[in-house]
Amino acid sequence: MAIRTKLCVDYVSRQDLTHCPPPWWQSVLGIAAFAAAPELSSDFDIPIAPVGLKELGTARATCEVWRAGGPLSSGHTGRVHYRAGECGLFGRVVIAESDPSISGNGGPTTIQSATSEAYAEIFAAMDRLGYPHLLRIWNYLPNINQKTPQGERYRQFNSARREAFLRSQRAVEGEVPAASALGSTSGNPLIIYFLASPTPGRAIESPRQTSAYRYPSEYGPASPTFSRAVISPWLLGECLLISGTASIVGHRTVHVGDVTAQTGESMENISALVDAANDAIGRSEYSIDAMRYKVYVRHARDLEAVRSKLANRLCADLPVAYLQADICRDDLLVEIEAFGRPISWSG
Repeated sequence: MAIRTKLCVDYVSRQDLTHCPPPWWQSVLGIAAFAAAPELSSDFDIPIAPVGLKELGTARATCEVWRAGGPLSSGHTGRVHYRAGECGLFGRVVIAESDPSISGNGGPTTIQSATSEAYAEIFAAMDRLGYPHLLRIWNYLPNINQKTPQGERYRQFNSARREAFLRSQRAVEGEVPAASALGSTSGNPLIIYFLASPTPGRAIESPRQTSAYRYPSEYGPASPTFSRAVISPWLLGECLLISGTASIVGHRTVHVGDVTAQTGESMENISALVDAANDAIGRSEYSIDAMRYKVYVRHARDLEAVRSKLANRLCADLPVAYLQADICRDDLLVEIEAFGRPISWSG
């Protein structure tokens, strides 16, 4: 039986999106707009996640466009705007910490309340729509490294995320989604977008790194709830979705203060994940030279050093998007995520 739905991602300029013909839009699941959101026709009701990070090294606003085979339908459930087909769901939710429903007085902090509400609505939408398996999720929260009397905001986010998984009776270890969590500009809302499926993917862990959900308590009262990578279900093409990957060996940050070395170490970790994914499926279907990359750089001044290091490691024509963002640990200078299709794909 042929694969009917293949998941893919394209990086398309905001300007070029306005010229895409109507048939092209029929396969679009959703969009992450890095800078300004594109102005689209309402004909297909495409959910757009307004990530709102500064792009580096380009003068053209870029959008991350997720696509899959149709037919697709769109709608809203709660605050989740979604688009879905038979085998996959894209959704996004935006919640401001200033929202009247969010309270930080005497109980959970505002980022914990926003995270709890966002994940509760995401899980409710997934279950209601018939896509109970979360494959990949992106989280953008302002002031991620800010220290407060209740602890660092990223650690507060992790506590609320884990509790949301438990409340929805979902696993917090093992078969958990791939994920990224980055810091956005102060004053931004919590922005989350995600991919889900009616059938489970396959979580992949790294032989070089401690599983994030097993981090020791020195990284906070609740470990992060994500896997290092996920292979999508067969009907979505067995694509490899690699989480945000940084210069961490075991559970410790390495090469503190050296962005070039951190970039190289991040790629070593990605290479190990690619090998682990190939081992998991029993054949060589994934390659670091057949991936699409999104690179988060903490300091814009480090862009050329990061880009030069990657140029020595990757094929020159690979799509790479560079964004400025704070990383989940304040001693990390770069984070890289990736998406890979099986090499045996044709067309």
